[in-house]
Amino acid sequence: MEHLIRHLDATDYDILIRLWSDSGLTHHPHGRDSKTAMEREFKRMETCILGMFDGSRLIGSIIGTTDGRKGWLNRLAIDPDYRGRGLAGQLIAEVENYLHEQGIKVIACLIEEYNTPSMAAFTKAGYIHDPAIHYFSKRSTADD
Repeated sequence: MEHLIRHLDATDYDILIRLWSDSGLTHHPHGRDSKTAMEREFKRMETCILGMFDGSRLIGSIIGTTDGRKGWLNRLAIDPDYRGRGLAGQLIAEVENYLHEQGIKVIACLIEEYNTPSMAAFTKAGYIHDPAIHYFSKRSTADD
């Protein structure tokens, strides 16, 4: 069965947050994932937020961004009822195409240790885990 993949916009905010919650992704509703912050993110030319639908039901999402040199994939989420069908790979491929069209040749992702479904999906899509990289972040607030 083929599912519709399209760019999400601010009108999709509530169903996107619900998908993230249902999928077990952590999110920051008072910080970078607030409705106001996400409304800005939906409008950024450097950002591609895709959703996959089964009819009107959002069953998958992914965010692709670029800093002009490297592409980053974030927030891959597949509704638990739809896992194991290769849908994550379809979303990854779609956002990779978007980034390649921007001239991006290197694409990376950061996956939290608990998120084994995403690790499996990215491994299957050809991504290589680099255990030598350590991720550091500095946040303005705990919600960012």
